Amino acid sequence: MTVKVLIVDNSEVMREVLEEAIKEEFSVVAEAENGAEAIEAVDTYDVDVIMMDMVMPGIDGVEATATIKEKAPGIKVIFCTSVTQQERMKPAIEAGADGYIMKPFENSTIREAIHDVVS
Repeated sequence: MTVKVLIVDNSEVMREVLEEAIKEEFSVVAEAENGAEAIEAVDTYDVDVIMMDMVMPGIDGVEATATIKEKAPGIKVIFCTSVTQQERMKPAIEAGADGYIMKPFENSTIREAIHDVVS
């Protein structure tokens, strides 16, 4: 089974870093630069896992996750967060986050996080 991944981050550079890290092992089906686009992408694409940034303009990652999990509880959400945002993980977990990785991260850490939530 090919795992289909949606990458959500307001930084184009971070989206590229994440895609580069996983593209050989997983299928990146779409990218979004904010929570509203992430919600739209879930309606448009078949998604198994979302790599979700926490802080974005407009609808943030926590709010987007709550909305997505209501619609599609089977989609796994992994937050990509910085150390300074660690205290904000409680609301993310309450919204339905399935895991998180800390920035800056190694490519292997990203792939392991995806394997952990789909296995």
